[in-house]
Amino acid sequence: MTIRLPSLLTVSAIAALSMGAVACTEAEQDQTAAEADAAGDDAQAAASEAGSALSEEASQVGSAIAAGASEAAQEIDEATDALARKADEQEAETAADTRGNTPATQPAQ
Repeated sequence: MTIRLPSLLTVSAIAALSMGAVACTEAEQDQTAAEADAAGDDAQAAASEAGSALSEEASQVGSAIAAGASEAAQEIDEATDALARKADEQEAETAADTRGNTPATQPAQ
């Protein structure tokens, strides 16, 4: 294969221009890399801050749920105590009615 001199000069010129562009591009790449690192640091700090905020909110939600559950348990306890008192009263009333209806306590006629 034969390469003509003008073609070889053209390829050499393109290669030289490309190397100049690469050198410029490397400087830009270094700058871009530094900016990307800074952006990454900013993103990490923002994510950490968001994580802290989410953690705090989750803690508050957990506290609210615990308080609500405690209040519900107290209301259930009070309701069952009231039902137990009512059942005891009804049982005593039934026992009194049963004693009052026995033949031994009825007046003789």
